[in-house]
Amino acid sequence: MHTYLIVGNIFSFLASLCTAVSVVKKSKTDFMYWQVGNTIFAILTNAALFSYSGITTNSVSLIRNVLAYKKKLSLIATLLIGATSISLGFLFNNRGLIGILPVLSSAGYTLCIYLTKNEQQLRYALIVDLSFWATYYLYIRGYPSVITYMILNIWTMIQIYRNRKK
Repeated sequence: MHTYLIVGNIFSFLASLCTAVSVVKKSKTDFMYWQVGNTIFAILTNAALFSYSGITTNSVSLIRNVLAYKKKLSLIATLLIGATSISLGFLFNNRGLIGILPVLSSAGYTLCIYLTKNEQQLRYALIVDLSFWATYYLYIRGYPSVITYMILNIWTMIQIYRNRKK
């Protein structure tokens, strides 16, 4: 196996672990803290796997997640981040149609982070986000992320169910 695949998959696994921790957090602030970690490792994953739309999309997402964590994500910032993510994602896309998945995922998730006020709603958005990213990682051969994100989707659904019962 090529070194870049090993390195990319190690970072991918670390990103997935951060996402896993975020799923069980009870507050939006704690959720977003772990999403910052996820995004940092996702940038490194995409760099190692030569996915330029993934790098740009996650770089813009890092700004979004930090602003959301600090509770400074305004409507204007949300719209600017969404537009920047879409523009840069399309500009640096080197994966064809599959390279659009991170762009769509990031734009939709950015809007959801701004509009939602609780972690339960963020979990629904996370399921869509993880599904898009799992599909994308399957294509770029980030296999641990595919497996981890599918497991996280199931885990997130369980968390949604548990929180609904309360």
